[in-house]
Amino acid sequence: MADDTEECQALLVLMYLCLHSLLDSYKKKEALHTKRVEEAERSLAVVNHSNRKHVSVFRRGLQRRNRIVLMANFQKKRRKVALWKHLRSSEWWDNVVCDFTDSQWQKSFRVSRETFQYLCAKVKPAIERKDTTLRLCVPLEKRVGIALWKLATSSDYRTVGHLFGVGVTTVCRCLHEFCQAVNQIVLPEVLSGPKPEDLEEMATAFERQWDVPQCIGAIDSSHIPIIAPKEFHRDYFNCKDWHSIVLQAVVDANGLFWDVCVGFPGSASDADVLRQSNLWTLASGGALFSGPTRRICGEDVGYYILGDSAYPLQRWLLRPFEDTGALSEPQKRFNHKMRRARAGAMGAFGRLKGRWRCLTKRNDCNVDVIKAMVVTCCVLHNLCERNGEAFGEELDVVEMQQPEYAAPERDEVEGRGMRDALTLYFSAEQQRLRHSDQPPELPAPCGV
Repeated sequence: MADDTEECQALLVLMYLCLHSLLDSYKKKEALHTKRVEEAERSLAVVNHSNRKHVSVFRRGLQRRNRIVLMANFQKKRRKVALWKHLRSSEWWDNVVCDFTDSQWQKSFRVSRETFQYLCAKVKPAIERKDTTLRLCVPLEKRVGIALWKLATSSDYRTVGHLFGVGVTTVCRCLHEFCQAVNQIVLPEVLSGPKPEDLEEMATAFERQWDVPQCIGAIDSSHIPIIAPKEFHRDYFNCKDWHSIVLQAVVDANGLFWDVCVGFPGSASDADVLRQSNLWTLASGGALFSGPTRRICGEDVGYYILGDSAYPLQRWLLRPFEDTGALSEPQKRFNHKMRRARAGAMGAFGRLKGRWRCLTKRNDCNVDVIKAMVVTCCVLHNLCERNGEAFGEELDVVEMQQPEYAAPERDEVEGRGMRDALTLYFSAEQQRLRHSDQPPELPAPCGV
């Protein structure tokens, strides 16, 4: 029993000594590891300090180098920015056009220099562009010149681009933006329906010039040739076998347009276009030709416009008697007066197309663009006429044969009464003039 106890004690002592020895060994290893870590940290700190010193020196050197480079760049002449564009020559616009005489300028651009500058000032906020870092913009005057040349000559986009030294896309954009700007900015100032206070003055001017009382204008239509559109092309095929859109316009005694309707397909008759236009709505509702009437041969005659046989007879729209071979002399006299007055007013259509040849040739544009071009041409026509700009014989143009339509079947009774009264008026006037050596300025037959 005593022996067993001693053995246990000896075993415990041995275990203690072993554990103590292991613990001492672990502590020594831990101390050695800690020492090595501290040495590594000290070494790393030395390296970091050295690196920071080198980085600081490098940064100071880099900053000094950058300052030297900047100073050198400021002292040098600024290098020209390289622009991404195709090489094109604008020699004609830059060096030839500037030497044009006034006559050459007007023949080329169809407007005087003064009107050209007026247009530039009006459309400047809408179409002027600024240079960018990639390319120089097309100057304002050149943009207006491109648009006017395209409207005046109807040259294709590529030809206009070669002449002005720009690309096809630029020509297209200049034209579209110019037309849009003119139609939004200039049109309200030079082409608008008459105000009630202007009707009497317009009627007086028409009577003084054409000897027709109470008339304030003449209406007519013209077909503008187009390339067949992809959609509904049959609708644009007129009775003369070519594609067109219809321009309907009313002209005053001075050859100025005061109502324009553009865009109906060529297959529509003049009467159909009129009935679907805003003019018909306003006139039929009494909002357009309101004003004092004039007693002529027992009939109260209000303001009206003249039309040819293709238009329906209305109280506000008179047309000639249909010639069936049995017209009376007074009726023939009436037709003669109507044709004479309309021919004078409708000369405006000839001057319009003479100045702006895009209205006489098939344009390489879609229908919507052509509509805007036609309206713009009417606005430019009014500017030229209002400013008294000459229309030379060289501008006369032979256009495609215009479609003709039969007279509408239905006439208004009131329209007949006004026409009959004016027929008596002209007949009495003729009789009086035959017996008078010196006719008065304003004849007053039939007890007017």
